Amino acid sequence: MPQVKRYCDNVKILDLQRTAAKLREEVIEMLLQAQSGHSAGSLGTADIFAALYFEIMNIDPKNPDDPNRDRFILSNGHICPIWYATLSHRGYFPKTELKKLRKIDSRLQGHPHIQMLPGIENTSGPLGIGLSFAIGISSAALLDQASYRVYCMTSDGELNEGQIWEAAMYAPKQRLNNLTWIIDRNNIQIDGTTEQILPLEPLRDKLESFNWYVIEIDGHNIEEIVNACNMAKAVTQRPTVIIAHTIPGKGVNFMQYKFSWHGLAPNKEQAKAALKQLRSMESRIESEYY
Repeated sequence: MPQVKRYCDNVKILDLQRTAAKLREEVIEMLLQAQSGHSAGSLGTADIFAALYFEIMNIDPKNPDDPNRDRFILSNGHICPIWYATLSHRGYFPKTELKKLRKIDSRLQGHPHIQMLPGIENTSGPLGIGLSFAIGISSAALLDQASYRVYCMTSDGELNEGQIWEAAMYAPKQRLNNLTWIIDRNNIQIDGTTEQILPLEPLRDKLESFNWYVIEIDGHNIEEIVNACNMAKAVTQRPTVIIAHTIPGKGVNFMQYKFSWHGLAPNKEQAKAALKQLRSMESRIESEYY
């Protein structure tokens, strides 16, 4: 097993938890304004986005087209509210623009568009194509002997798509050691649970049989997220996949674990209750932080 330094900066971990809490609040406020969009996955992946954009990735919001930047590809583009909130908090565009989610002529559409916003690396829509897109970028980096890494997030529901498995076979064959695939393993999709609709388990065994280096983590544990991404950097002969177990709707008790919130936005009263819970969570983090 590759040896990497463990991530033990408790102050930094609290800072990232604090950032994730704020991102969740932004998501609720954005969805309320839009009155449409995807709640469950956006809330469930906030910790991963905070870790990637505020600790792991080599990026510069002031120079978003830097050829040496790390790339992030979002295959499950319907959770773009959390991506938009993250990019805004990281300094890619003004936070005031978040209120324009899904509005006519807005740069913040219901699926991200590569030419619309700085920091957006791919256009999404049909599920299942993001990993193939990321493989193309990873291959180009190796051919150019470039040092940047590629991170690709997919949902677990889109693993129903055949193209994902073609890509999953191809990446290890090409030894794409600069590619980290993150699976949001929240066990839901639009019309039910993944294991009821088209079972994925034993998922780890399947990926290992394709020769991926597999790491399973708690997708809400900042230290585990950072350690897993650092571990991936130490794997030199093949790509890494991180199975991140998350809770859909994390932080809002009436959304958690419920597939009905996959593509549903809160109404005014629901948003008020959700924000109350999320701000209580942030207050607890703040008390630890200070």
